[in-house]
Amino acid sequence: MTDSGKVYHRSCTGPALQTVEQHAQDEDITLFASCFCPFVQRVWAALEYLEIPYKVSESCHEVDPYQKPQELLNVSPKGLVPALMLNAFDPPRALNESTVILDFLEDIAAKSTHRSLFPPSTDPYAKALVRLQSDHISRTLVPAFYRYLQAQDPEAQISGGKEFHAAVQSLVELFERAEREVGGIGLWVEGGDLGWADVVVAPWIFRATNVLKHYREFEMPRGTKFKAWLGRLFEYPAFKKTCSDEELYLDSYERYAFNRPNTSQVANAINSGRGLP
Repeated sequence: MTDSGKVYHRSCTGPALQTVEQHAQDEDITLFASCFCPFVQRVWAALEYLEIPYKVSESCHEVDPYQKPQELLNVSPKGLVPALMLNAFDPPRALNESTVILDFLEDIAAKSTHRSLFPPSTDPYAKALVRLQSDHISRTLVPAFYRYLQAQDPEAQISGGKEFHAAVQSLVELFERAEREVGGIGLWVEGGDLGWADVVVAPWIFRATNVLKHYREFEMPRGTKFKAWLGRLFEYPAFKKTCSDEELYLDSYERYAFNRPNTSQVANAINSGRGLP
């Protein structure tokens, strides 16, 4: 496979485009996004699940996110998405960083829609298990995804594939621990509801089934329970509504698969061995 020079998309397609069109009216929260960013998708899915009203910023839906329009820089100093403009304040205030935003949305929902991605507050141990799952995703699984996708040497690709597969398997073990100890959390359990760890990891698991499969011939772990979890996760309305058609991801991630120079701040961090921005 050779680099065909495909460029990243600037607008959503499929179900995600329909969702953008449904959120064009002004609201107290404006989401600054890009159509292929997984960090955006975790926040976007949370907004949908928590049923918090929001608007998707036109400037970041239609404009090249790497050009960093001034409106984005006003709310995210590094020019990274996702970011929120909080219009209820005068003057408006801003937040960036996906996990910070997720915590903020949880607090907003607790006072408004009364929905939550966490287990009940009466079970602090279950919530702590969710935090362990989330920590593994951020520290291990997400960086492993990019190292694998950006690896160019065949041996590095084999090693990267093993590392990412092991990271996914370790997450499964954390899910199974929660099932043993507290009866299960999130969509891992049949009949369960979307949970915090589901939202935090879903964008990369989704891209593993299309981007990694296409560019690295990656195969997900086998197992009846794992396959059932994938099905529930990908079909869950709050997540499915934020997904574009497969072509968008394959085109947009070709630059990562061939590790083009200055692909993104995330890619540069992986190449230099630094933590993700």
